[in-house]
Amino acid sequence: MEILGDRYQYQGLVFTTDTGSPINPSDLRRRSFALLLKRAGLPHMRFHDLRHTCATLLMLRGVYPKFVQKLLGHATIAMTLDTYSHFLPSMGDQTVRAMEPLFLEANYVGCKVAQPQG
Repeated sequence: MEILGDRYQYQGLVFTTDTGSPINPSDLRRRSFALLLKRAGLPHMRFHDLRHTCATLLMLRGVYPKFVQKLLGHATIAMTLDTYSHFLPSMGDQTVRAMEPLFLEANYVGCKVAQPQG
């Protein structure tokens, strides 16, 4: 930055070219991102796939979906859940585990719990 003097144009960006200007998205994808994937031994993927990976991993780790929605900039929580909830097969198991103590407690205090019809 100091070496460039007046040629460096600070614009408050996190990732820039050497002169401080925005990085051309196609250059980022073709040069930097592709090279990083290759060096890491990862398969080709779209840069946008990182967004999906991030959201999926956060949801799998149990991050509150509203936070994921805000991070992604989705207009509604429905958009986030519609897009990512199919990645969460464990959601059914978590629901069962959450409900099980309630049913056990209901049986303990003498409440009648409906039995499955078979």
